[in-house]
Amino acid sequence: MGRRKIIIRESVVENIAEVAWFIESKGLIKTADKFSDAVYDFIEKLSDERIIHALCIEPERKSFGLKCKSFRKYTIVFIESDTEITVTEFISSKMIQW
Repeated sequence: MGRRKIIIRESVVENIAEVAWFIESKGLIKTADKFSDAVYDFIEKLSDERIIHALCIEPERKSFGLKCKSFRKYTIVFIESDTEITVTEFISSKMIQW
């Protein structure tokens, strides 16, 4: 099974860290660690070159050719090519406007 290179923008890393920090601020340190690990594991699974992901449903992102995958209450937005996946956004699914 081949894997594509994964590039994660700094803003995505910061957004994941903010969510984990919020969880941690509620006293759930292990849960915050598990959340971060789960997000990065999910992103890693996107790199499987046998899978071509669907375009985002939201019209504006779709018009730019961006791909979207849901992760719990969040949406991971990325650009897919034959050789790499570039993760551009990690946002609350509620923030996506139609």
